[in-house]
Amino acid sequence: MSLRYLAKLSERIDERLFQALYSRSLVYNTCWEDPAVDRQALAIDSRDTLLVITSAGCNALDYALLAPRRIHAVDANPRQTALLELKLAGVRSLGFEDFFRIFGGGYHSGFQPLYLHGLREQLSPFAREYWDRNHVWFTSRRGSFYFHGLSGLVACAFRAYFAARPRLSACVRALFGAGSLEEQRAIYAERVGPLMWGAGMSWALSRQLTLSLLGVPRPQRREVEAQHADGVAGYVRDCVEYVLCHLPLATNYFWRLYLEGRYTRSCCPEYLRPENFAALKAGLAERIVPHTATVTGFLRGSDERISKFILLDHMDWMASHDRQALTGEWREILRHATPGARLIFRSAHRRPRYLQTIDIDGARLPQLLVFHERLAHELTAQDRVHTYAGFHICDVAA
Repeated sequence: MSLRYLAKLSERIDERLFQALYSRSLVYNTCWEDPAVDRQALAIDSRDTLLVITSAGCNALDYALLAPRRIHAVDANPRQTALLELKLAGVRSLGFEDFFRIFGGGYHSGFQPLYLHGLREQLSPFAREYWDRNHVWFTSRRGSFYFHGLSGLVACAFRAYFAARPRLSACVRALFGAGSLEEQRAIYAERVGPLMWGAGMSWALSRQLTLSLLGVPRPQRREVEAQHADGVAGYVRDCVEYVLCHLPLATNYFWRLYLEGRYTRSCCPEYLRPENFAALKAGLAERIVPHTATVTGFLRGSDERISKFILLDHMDWMASHDRQALTGEWREILRHATPGARLIFRSAHRRPRYLQTIDIDGARLPQLLVFHERLAHELTAQDRVHTYAGFHICDVAA
């Protein structure tokens, strides 16, 4: 067998694994995009109708706090919709303390009766059947809902890794307890960095299985490898070092969650704060409409005009595996966009090549969109997740 044949075979196996995992599993148990950055990029107000890819639903709830007219939360994976439905049911039916124990702490010993006698009846048939089987995630011996789902398995693996290296674990916890950026940098440089980046960590980060569990398909991996001399492991190291040395960890609930498996009252998404939960319960949550569909499928079946699009990073995969479908998606986006509508999306590449090649009725995307590269660069520096090479903000051209 030639090396080229083996490489193509490996790619097909990876792709089938990714599709098998994605089509059968809850991939994201929390959103891995910073809504504080999105808020600045989007400037959402009461006139806006949003389309957001659902993921875990956290950010749809965050945007709802800005009181837009409507939020269409769209995801092709019905398990992601089921998670958003469960959160919306919790907002409607639960008090804050119970809600925070479930979605903040990831564990509630009394979850089963709460689910059976208050939440279950509000769910769609698929969501009801899904949580009938999986409601035990909120009472499991793993100790947290956030150690379940595909990304939760990765969190479990790293938790085990830190447990096997107590000295490193103590140093990382000291890092997250630092009182200033200067203290963070010192702890990282003197104690964490020298212990963390060994051959074992690099090997684990470079496995396609690890990346697939995190929702990163091979096309995105190739984009990362094309831009970083040290491959995926080197890229992740640079991202993590930036977060740990340049952004305050006291408010970084993204990375803290995967270290501890839970949020704290002072370090959590906005929807888990008492005053914001009250605002969602008072009616703002009802502005969110969940849909299990592709972006194209939803738009083709809707007469809505959308003024703000939050598209995450799904177009990286489509660009590699279904260019015709990606072209069709852009056509529907432009057909449903209000004049001057704003779009944000993320990518594994600073300048995705598909932007230059997608043709919509004789025009390339750079002719149809106005990009705000300076604003995107400024906001990327504030991004508490900091795992995407490209953050893109654009308006539909007049």
